[in-house]
Amino acid sequence: MLITTMSLFIIMTIYLIPLSTEQEKMLPTNLELEYITSLGNHSIYLLNENNYLVKTKILLDGKTLEENIKTMLRNLTIAKDSKFPNALKAIIPEKTKVNQVTVTDSIAVLDFSKEFLQIEKDKEEKMIEAIVYSLTGLKGVDGVTIKVEGETLTKLPQSNKMLDPVLTRKIGINKRYDLTSTKDINKVVIYYTETIDDSSFYVPVTKYLNDARDKISIIIEELTTSYIYEPNLSSLINENTVLLNQEQEDDLMILNFNDALFDANGILKEEVLYTISYSVFDNYDVNTMALYVNGKEASIVKKTDLP
Repeated sequence: MLITTMSLFIIMTIYLIPLSTEQEKMLPTNLELEYITSLGNHSIYLLNENNYLVKTKILLDGKTLEENIKTMLRNLTIAKDSKFPNALKAIIPEKTKVNQVTVTDSIAVLDFSKEFLQIEKDKEEKMIEAIVYSLTGLKGVDGVTIKVEGETLTKLPQSNKMLDPVLTRKIGINKRYDLTSTKDINKVVIYYTETIDDSSFYVPVTKYLNDARDKISIIIEELTTSYIYEPNLSSLINENTVLLNQEQEDDLMILNFNDALFDANGILKEEVLYTISYSVFDNYDVNTMALYVNGKEASIVKKTDLP
């Protein structure tokens, strides 16, 4: 029995040690992307198969803001060894190099190599949106200036559309124009969901409408409609959901809904909570949102706590 026991111990030791070593080797790679580990903590925007920019996450571990910006830009650049799902693609042209990154007074100045200009016409505006929305999600970055070989990019390379010297989220993302007039234009960012590899991703769409209502009313109406124009995008908010009233107190947005906000089991789904939260924070200068159902607190979300 002693010999048998010792033999089993030796066999188990031989098999377990390589397994642990292999797990240690795999760990740094698996920590890179949120859709693998759910540990990613900073957003970047990648292109889906329908030419929409999709919010996803990567883990940033640089010691400086400039290092983290370079990591973001590297993930936004087309590469043969991409680790993202097949349905999501980087958008900056392959072989583009980042010559320099500096951050001064919350403005990130990016200097790219000339390959940056080799972008297809139908993707050039999306590329700028992806860069600006990704980088301004970082604490300490409010705007972006883009240079190519030391020269500030003042217009898009293919369409010649003019660009501001400092770009902010005011440029919009995944823009859609539902206009009948040039007067009373309301600009609203609405977050939808898209399912990729059985996981939910969030997709912002900037809509320009002739609608003078408060932005939150437009957001909830768009998310509760039974028909969504954007291909493959959806909303899990019940079409019977009604925003009963709203209130903004300094840094806080309070929204009170009827009980259709809950699912059939009386649960507030994560996708419902986040589509409303992301939409509110992109349209209002608040850092906390409180959701109520028939006057009773359902959830409180802080901007800094969003995944």
